[in-house]
Amino acid sequence: MGDIGRVRIITSADGTDWISAALFSERGVDLRDPKLSVAPGKRLMLLMGGSRYAGGKYTGRNPRVAFSLDGRAWSRPRGILSEGDWLWRVTWQGRQAYGVTYRVVDKDKWTVTLVTSGDGLSYREVCSLRVPGKPNETTLRFQRNGRAIALVRREGGSRKAWIGASRPPYTEWQWHAARHRVGGPNFLVLPTGDLWAAGRGYFPEGPRTLIARMDDHGYTPVLELPSAGDCSYPGLVWHRGHLWVSYYSSHEGKTSVYLARIQLSEEGR
Repeated sequence: MGDIGRVRIITSADGTDWISAALFSERGVDLRDPKLSVAPGKRLMLLMGGSRYAGGKYTGRNPRVAFSLDGRAWSRPRGILSEGDWLWRVTWQGRQAYGVTYRVVDKDKWTVTLVTSGDGLSYREVCSLRVPGKPNETTLRFQRNGRAIALVRREGGSRKAWIGASRPPYTEWQWHAARHRVGGPNFLVLPTGDLWAAGRGYFPEGPRTLIARMDDHGYTPVLELPSAGDCSYPGLVWHRGHLWVSYYSSHEGKTSVYLARIQLSEEGR
């Protein structure tokens, strides 16, 4: 068993100087892969993976969520979904949260399921996503017309990510191979409607954190951020005409968190 993970919230007024605002820990639970979203009522929602250990042995997992109005005072984390679920990320569409949870049924069968919630705590299944090849980490976003797009990591077969698209009620999906393997997948729909993505790219010399153009049919890397070794898992925000990217990397000798601010040509085109 590795170290038991804790989750720290840090804040900044300018993107340069950062301070610690909150720290989450749970005895015997490895908290990791935190994601922030804005829930109805302008509440911050923190989603975390929670794997349980007893006597140094893994005993199970299910996600945790907590809420805050200011990023400093948080509700106590609550477990959600079922034993074995890992809800990778949620995206709010109006007053509904949507996300994809993945489960490892056995060594050869991994499943991904689209779920939705009105409060971030109680979820119902929308549909199973028919993605082969050990699908797992999935980011879901929405275009202005309500159309959903999903970027799915795969660890079986060719290992190339899949991109899916669906219209309400999101029960029927069309899928295409992304032509690239992607770890820690994330992407945004910019105000222009363009899709920009980021994730871990895989090369013979080792992983790198990449920025990519994306559409329904492909994921095309265009920029490599300073990174190497254990790296990537980016967070993305479009802010004041720039793409802000947070990620971690170990290329400078120890694992650190980095923040890049990228000006895209013609605001994303």
